[in-house]
Amino acid sequence: MHNRSAAILMRSAAVLYGMVMSLRNCIYDRGIFKSWHSPIPVVSVGNITTGGTGKTPLVDWIVKFYEASGIATAIVSRGYGRRTKGVQLVSDGCQILLGSRDAGDETAMLASRNPQSIVIVAEERVEGVQFLMRQFAGHLPGVIVLDDAFQHRKILRDLDIVVVNASAPNELDAMLPAGRLREPLRGLNRANLIILGKITDDANSATLLQKLRETGKPVIRSKIKPGKLMHVDGSENGTSESVKTLAFAGIGAPEGFLHSLETAGIKIAATKFFLDHEPYTESAIRSIIGEAKRQGLVPVTTEKDWFRIADEPELAEMLRQVDCRYLTITPEFPDGTQELERQLMDVLKR
Repeated sequence: MHNRSAAILMRSAAVLYGMVMSLRNCIYDRGIFKSWHSPIPVVSVGNITTGGTGKTPLVDWIVKFYEASGIATAIVSRGYGRRTKGVQLVSDGCQILLGSRDAGDETAMLASRNPQSIVIVAEERVEGVQFLMRQFAGHLPGVIVLDDAFQHRKILRDLDIVVVNASAPNELDAMLPAGRLREPLRGLNRANLIILGKITDDANSATLLQKLRETGKPVIRSKIKPGKLMHVDGSENGTSESVKTLAFAGIGAPEGFLHSLETAGIKIAATKFFLDHEPYTESAIRSIIGEAKRQGLVPVTTEKDWFRIADEPELAEMLRQVDCRYLTITPEFPDGTQELERQLMDVLKR
């Protein structure tokens, strides 16, 4: 009886939440709430669900694409999980100024992977962009990439990309808090491009792919390609096949991490998972190390998790002592790279 009442309450809350989000979108669509137009072209990468969809690796890929094309790029993010408030400069394109505690783990990782890019965190993206224009008036970037901004409608964007998790199609079945939808599915009509990410099986993702194509929007398939297995001191692992691991992570969809490890030929002997963005404690790290030592395993985590831990010197040193490692990843597009690149370059022609 209690479970049934809780389920009814969750469904009722989801209906109410969906109505609120629909009303909010309607107000923006009709121009009652105005969106600010940035003088610098804006590309937004976001989700329609909570949890891990592969959004951050895509942001990283886009920034690297622009930089390789000679286009200076800035990243503006909310900085989820940071302890700071307001507008903060994470990197000025020459020096990283804030770690994960003050910038958020995903933003800190993006700043580290793209040291030539300006990186700013701001709850209000408009304030972040305006700060960028004042602070770097003499050398403005050619494009701004907004991280996790699909529902942040206070700023107009020239290209709106939404990432959907192919490995969890049921996430599209219900609104928060009963499900994981941040807004009704019709919100996809605002997108210019949909990325069906984290595909591990083409056949299993075919139904979801067709459902997304029914929106009339271009849909590009994306897979996660495992990169390098890195020692936390920054050196490469070399061979990974002989490593038996304790895989641990605090991310939205840890199944994708395990799949990447398996694809890279890394043997998983045990796992330990935490909540998405959950701060690591000394007891949690001791638990990981203790289990690894008991079973003779090497602790391995995600790059994002390592950046969260690296900002806690004592915890980071504990893991260095046991030769902890992390796996880098990058997205790849089986048949849509040219379309993605074309849309990214079209932004600059406005």
